[in-house]
Amino acid sequence: MQKLTAIVLISILALAGCAFPGVYKINVQQGNIVTEKELNSLSEGMPRSQVRAVMGSPLMLNPVDTSREYYVYTFQRRGGDIKEQRIIVYYEGDEFSHYEAQLLDETPAY
Repeated sequence: MQKLTAIVLISILALAGCAFPGVYKINVQQGNIVTEKELNSLSEGMPRSQVRAVMGSPLMLNPVDTSREYYVYTFQRRGGDIKEQRIIVYYEGDEFSHYEAQLLDETPAY
């Protein structure tokens, strides 16, 4: 009888381990959070240092072509789809010219 009780108890514990709800997944945020407000504060002819003061350091620089800087932001909510925002800032010489942006509807942060 004790063997049967022990087997039943071990079986119950083993099955309880299989019912674990899953692995906890965190939100993953990477890159520069740049808002519409910051983009609107840029004006043609601003020096590169002033653009960086407003937007932060670019995520990617092209050592061959210094006329562009790339600001990328990605966000993944708990293992779901990765959402990406891209902004390319263009310069003529060392002065801001214009930008191209693919913004997210919202830029969630922690």
